[in-house]
This record gives sequence, structure tokens and C-alpha cells, in this order.
Amino acid sequence: MVDPPSDADLARLVDLAAERLGGKALLASDEFFAPKESLLKPGRGDFEPEKYTDRGKWMDGWETRRRRGPGHDWCIVRLGLPGIVRAVDVDTNHFLGNHPSHASLEACAAGEGASAEALASSGAWTEIVPRSPLGPGRQNIFSVREGHRVTHVRLNIYPDGGVARMRVHGTVVPDWSRLPAGSILDLAALENGGTVVASSDMFFGAASNLLLPGPARNMGEGWETKRRRGPGFDWAVVRLGARGRVRRIEVDTSHFKGNYPDRCSVQAADVEGKEIDPRVLAEARWREILPETKLDADKRHVFEREDREASTLVRLNVFPDGGVARFRVFGVRG
Repeated sequence: MVDPPSDADLARLVDLAAERLGGKALLASDEFFAPKESLLKPGRGDFEPEKYTDRGKWMDGWETRRRRGPGHDWCIVRLGLPGIVRAVDVDTNHFLGNHPSHASLEACAAGEGASAEALASSGAWTEIVPRSPLGPGRQNIFSVREGHRVTHVRLNIYPDGGVARMRVHGTVVPDWSRLPAGSILDLAALENGGTVVASSDMFFGAASNLLLPGPARNMGEGWETKRRRGPGFDWAVVRLGARGRVRRIEVDTSHFKGNYPDRCSVQAADVEGKEIDPRVLAEARWREILPETKLDADKRHVFEREDREASTLVRLNVFPDGGVARFRVFGVRG
């Protein structure tokens, strides 16, 4: 087994199976005590000591009955965003005397019409996490070396028990063949492979929230920095899902009223073919595609642009600090 990824590594990845991104638990061998759908919910699960159902203790997770014969339990999950899996978190939070002793994970790439029942008996699965011991009441994080684009995963638990949450951390790989050539799309969107690769600060909210699909439901779903007490400004760098030419920029401060940035600007750079690291970001030829511009509270700002140069990176600068709900960079690939 390779060493588990660091917190910093995980922060740069997307939970491909997240319920918010369309992930869905399709089929499980058993869910007697607690439903499979809870595996993909936000957070790490709650525990209510006095809460029971007619089947036993209520648990916030997926829990199977005690197995009295051979075999093991499993759950098939359709990823919300297809991609390459880099790490898996099998979280047994609150499951102490009833957690599985071991788990493994398989993955496959299937068409949109594939049924869960057909997948369950299919031989298309590839093991990406071998059978490994699980600890009780904690996050069990495993690195993945397999490098193929997948659409579904199957969590196997041995022999039975409960898992609070499962996270499938990875990088999104869109199916560009489904989009007409020359179409304008959000090159920064998570579903199109966009990802935040660096930011100055994420004290109150993760910069990756900027790229989530749909509007933010509240202030907690945006990117927010701490209050700046000295010179400078805050920023977030986004690697676009595909190299392209920018046509429109949206900076949405919805829900940020007393803590929105006073101004913003946007820069772009082309570092195609390079691995993104601090040196590459520092040496990139950044050019301004949106000059420093006044922002308003709780408003979606739309800026029409006509950038003639192709870009692989964009940097949102906010002056001097504050919160932004969403950041969209619409353009044409190529």
C-alpha cells in the first residue's frame, strides 16, 4: 500500500461521488439498519444516543445486518462526476462495535444506460483499493494508483457492518465528445474539469466552492478569506478544464453582504503541458483580462470579455479580502 494522501493533497481533489454533485448510491446487498444513501451525504454523520427505529439503533450511515453465512456486503455508487480516482475515504465515524473489519473498492466505466443490477453481475470491475483493515470511528484514507476514467465504484465491506460516509477523491475527466465544437461553456466549472490549484487564504470557506454547480444556497457555500489587517489582497488560481479563449466572466457575491470584496480583477496565463506548482505559478506570464473593478454586495456580476489568447489558468484577485460565492469563466475550447 502507498502512503495515504496529505490533507493538502485531498484539498486539491474533488469528491467525485458527492451527493451535491449528483453522486448516487444505486444498489446494496443489504441496508437493514441504515440506508445506503447516507454514504454520500455531507459531513461525517451525526450520533443521537437515544434515537431508535423499529429495526434497532438509528445510525447516520449505511449499516447492514449481522451476516451469519459466507460472503460480504457491498454497495454500488454512480459518481456524480466521472473522473480518475486518486484517494478514497471510508469513514466509520460513530461506528465502534459495528464497523466492518476490512473494506475494498472496485471501479468501472459504464454507459449512461447501464443498470445497477447489470453492473452487480458484470465482470468489468477493477480493484483500485485492495482488501484493507478499517479502524473504528475514524476516517480510513487510502491512496489509489489506478489512472483510468471511471463512472461507478463498488464499496465492499467484510463481512458486514456500518460505514458513515464514503468520499471518492479525484480529478474530473469530462466527455468532450458530447459538446459541439465551438460551443461556449464554463471552462472553470468542476463538471468540466476545472479545479482550484492555489489560493492565498481559505479561513472561512474553501476556494474550491467557487466552482461548484448551481447557485450557492448560503454564505457557507462560497470562498471567504479572513479580514486582512495589512497590505496586499487575496486571490485564487483556477486551472481550467480545457485550454480556451475567455468570452465572459461571472463573479457572484450572493449572500455576502457585510463581507464581500470591495473590488476584483482577473488575470489569465497559458502554461499548457506544465505541472502546476508554486514555481510555475510565479513564473507564468499573467495578463489582465478584467481590470480592477468595483463589486457590489449580494450580486451576480457579469463581465463580457473577448480574449484573443488561449489560457489554461485564471486568477481571481479580490481587494482587499472577503467572500465570493461563485466564479464562472465562459469561453471556447482551443
